[in-house]
Amino acid sequence: MRHNILITSASKRVALVRAFRDSMNRIFPEGKILTTDMNPKMAPAGYVSDGCFQVPAVSAADYASSLLEICRCNGIGMIVPTIDTELLLLARCKPQFDAEGIAVIVSDPSFVAMCRDKRNTSDFFTAHSIRIPRPIDKANPTFPLFAKPYDGSLSRNLHYIARAEELTPAILSDPKLIFMEYIDKSCYKEYTVDMYYGRDCELKMAVPRERIEIRAGEINKGRTEKGALVTYLRSRMSRIEGCVGCICVQLFHDSETGDTVGIEINPRFGGGYPLSYAAGADYPERLIREYFLGERLVYSDDWEDGMLMLRYDDAVFV
Repeated sequence: MRHNILITSASKRVALVRAFRDSMNRIFPEGKILTTDMNPKMAPAGYVSDGCFQVPAVSAADYASSLLEICRCNGIGMIVPTIDTELLLLARCKPQFDAEGIAVIVSDPSFVAMCRDKRNTSDFFTAHSIRIPRPIDKANPTFPLFAKPYDGSLSRNLHYIARAEELTPAILSDPKLIFMEYIDKSCYKEYTVDMYYGRDCELKMAVPRERIEIRAGEINKGRTEKGALVTYLRSRMSRIEGCVGCICVQLFHDSETGDTVGIEINPRFGGGYPLSYAAGADYPERLIREYFLGERLVYSDDWEDGMLMLRYDDAVFV
């Protein structure tokens, strides 16, 4: 059986590669953690993996076929995608990989497509009884308001607009921007919740991480937190048809009133997942046990509350 794992678009995801490496060593010491990148020589995560393969751009017609050939030649039984732009493509290609005994850890195309369009994500939250920011009509706005692209990522093209004069013609004419209520961060804390869904599409673990400080769209300082949010999400998202593996749900939560506001869902490992891993939420081990050993998982809250992460820059020297 193929026991090697391929992490795609590895780039700077050193901590994620190391997490998979440590988990693999405990179960299949002979197993390898391999990576891909468009430029392996410039990918730090490639140097901490057991080998990094060059691949074309995700947008290239032969991207999926190049991954399949890498898997065939290197005993790979699992692919873990890491960037938004490859998720839908690989979700659609899952049957082709499944036929060769290769598990692609990505949810079904319909779920991925919903997550990629934040307008549809709002409908999903509403259907699961999770409040969303109140939509604002840009032709008749109230202030303050917030605008973001419906298909955005990495915190790009975000606009906090406090007064009418800040609502420029460029912002108003941008066809990708959606306008909504501004959530006051003096009242609400921002969280990303790392949620693991088993092969049966049922929730097995949920770890809220308070986003204390953000840099370039990723959590830079954060803390795990047990309590109301876990209960809240288990009651509403205990099963999602077609959802597997790790997803990140972004929320705002007011601990005084209990009000919780859903913002977005990323159907992949998030940049802040290493904090959850350090707290004991070993999702790589769960993937190995489910997909390589055929184990059936049960829900668990066995992770450490109050684990603090303080990130800093490091380097790989070659």
